Amino acid sequence: MSQQAGRYQRSVSGMIGALVVLLAVVGVFVVSQAITRQNPPSPVQAVDYHQDVGFARAKARFDLVAPASLPAGWKATTVSFVDGPQQHWHLGCLTDTGRYVGLEQADRPVSSMVKAYVDPQPTRGKPVTIRRATWATYTDAGGDRALVRRAGRTTTLVVGHDVPQPVLTSYIESLR
Repeated sequence: MSQQAGRYQRSVSGMIGALVVLLAVVGVFVVSQAITRQNPPSPVQAVDYHQDVGFARAKARFDLVAPASLPAGWKATTVSFVDGPQQHWHLGCLTDTGRYVGLEQADRPVSSMVKAYVDPQPTRGKPVTIRRATWATYTDAGGDRALVRRAGRTTTLVVGHDVPQPVLTSYIESLR
């Protein structure tokens, strides 16, 4: 074995130089990733609710309502119909500004629906008339607003989070 030192002399300045080179390479990599990254697709997928509306209307024991079409920029994101003794219709949408609007229909009391979809202790507002029908209004401290109507044994509730009442009114006017 030779007692000679290797060609590379280990020193503090050599270690600092290697660290600077390594950090520069990592920095270039991070910057290039940030520049070339594309925004990921929205995890919220649109659904076609029209086929579900036809099926649900055939089964529903109440006058099931849904919009014939959504306003420009809106997309339906959830749709469901629960058949059985306690039927329930749901259509969830996102507005053109990304705000949630939900339509719920069931043979349940207004108070039960409002507690479930707005707040356990909502604030009741002034009723509004939409297409010659009176709708009660409810809000909560979190920004939810709902318009609710009871017709026969069916409660229809339209709720939006941070959605102005005129937008909800226009949506209700589109229900058929």
